[in-house]
Amino acid sequence: MSKPRVLKIITTGEGGVGKTTLLHRYVEGIFLADTKMTLGVEFFLKEIDLDGNKILLQIWDFGGQERFRFLLKNYVMGAKGALFLFDLTRPFSLNCIDEWVKLCRTENFNLPILLLGSKADLTDLITINDIYVLEIKEYYEMFDYLQISSKTGENTDLVFELLAKEIIRKI
Repeated sequence: MSKPRVLKIITTGEGGVGKTTLLHRYVEGIFLADTKMTLGVEFFLKEIDLDGNKILLQIWDFGGQERFRFLLKNYVMGAKGALFLFDLTRPFSLNCIDEWVKLCRTENFNLPILLLGSKADLTDLITINDIYVLEIKEYYEMFDYLQISSKTGENTDLVFELLAKEIIRKI
């Protein structure tokens, strides 16, 4: 039995955009409506089969509050890919994207980043249009953009499949 290939993934974005909720949905298959603020960094593991290959996703959940960011540079080392989440109902959740992208790409300027608009289930409250988001995706050279809902599970598995495939393609 072969050992799985380990891929370190970092999950970034402002506080309250749904990073931890996404990870609980993906790893445990549950929706937690009342997650606590991530203090610094949390850690999740999930083994997947990708095109017949065993992959162990080592997912690092970065706290979004500015006061924790000085800690995060140490945790970027060895990352193979990243997720940047923003809240589709809160435009200001994109305000610090430049800082997050620089943090993600501290070690690897070409680190694949997947752009994610969270809370897609709140259709009546969405205030950010796709044209604007696609401009951001292009500007920061992110490889794809998805809208997700941790509440309904929309695209939550696809996120990690796309990112893992992009990482493997780049390796």
